[in-house]
Amino acid sequence: MNIQTKYLGEIAIDERKIIHFLTGIPGFPNEKEFVLMDLPDTPIFQVLQSIKTPTVAFIVSNPYQIYPDYSIELDDNLIESLQIKEVKEVAVVAIVTLKQPFHLSTLNLKAPIVINTSLGEGKQYILNTEAYSSKAPITPQSVEREG
Repeated sequence: MNIQTKYLGEIAIDERKIIHFLTGIPGFPNEKEFVLMDLPDTPIFQVLQSIKTPTVAFIVSNPYQIYPDYSIELDDNLIESLQIKEVKEVAVVAIVTLKQPFHLSTLNLKAPIVINTSLGEGKQYILNTEAYSSKAPITPQSVEREG
């Protein structure tokens, strides 16, 4: 199946890679099918692209690559709605808000997107904690190390 994308033009996708969002993504309730695509030459960032609307696409990143101590607990409702059976079925990405210059961009750690990779089901999960920001720096402040 071919789709038009916001960042990569027309591409062929494997229909088995489509991620279904039962209730859409907050702010986009009618966008229920997306595909996660790699961006060329950027292993840290991907695009979560609507298969229906070319202009609806989010730059996302695995938050654990930028914030190794990031940790979330999935509640029973989310586990049930995504039919998660094992931890290895779960992928977590965070939406990036792009800014100029790029180092001012932010990562939404407060509302990650959780995906059951086995079933292709996804949901944006709003965390009930103040531990994480919806505007976390994309480049965490470097920590001075003794050495």
